[in-house]
Amino acid sequence: MTDKSKLPLALRSAYFALHRRTEAAFVQYGVTADQFVLLATLSRGDALTQRELARRMPSDPSTVRAMLVLLEKKGLVRRERHPTDSRARTAALTAKGKRKFQQLWKAGESIRAEMFESFDADEGKTLLRLLNQVTESLNTESVPTP
Repeated sequence: MTDKSKLPLALRSAYFALHRRTEAAFVQYGVTADQFVLLATLSRGDALTQRELARRMPSDPSTVRAMLVLLEKKGLVRRERHPTDSRARTAALTAKGKRKFQQLWKAGESIRAEMFESFDADEGKTLLRLLNQVTESLNTESVPTP
C-alpha cells in the first residue's frame, strides 16, 4: 500500500479517534461532539445564517438545521428570521448556550492537550498547516472529464 493510498484511512482514523474521545467526554453534558462544533462555531461571534454556519463548520445544511432544532429546544441556541433575507434564518448562542460552551471547552481541554503533547511545537504547526492544505485542495471544485 502506497503512502497516497494510506492517507485517507489515516485521516479517517484520526478523526474517529478524536470523535470517540470527545463523545465520551461530553456525554455527561448532554451534547454530542458534532453539536460542540456547532456551538464552537457560533461562539466566535455574531449570529450566522444556517448556510454560513454549515460552510464554517463544515457540514451539510440539513445536518446543521437538525442540530439547531435540537439545541434550540435545549435553550442553547436561538434562531430568528434574517433581517434582510426573508428566506434565511440566523442562529446565535443564548446566554445558556455560552455557558454550556465554556463548560464543554474546559471538559475537552485534556483531549486537546493530549493531541498536541504527542508531537513538538513545530510538528503541531506543520500538522495544522498540512490539514488546512488538504482541506483547501479537496474543496477546490474540479469538473470531471468524460
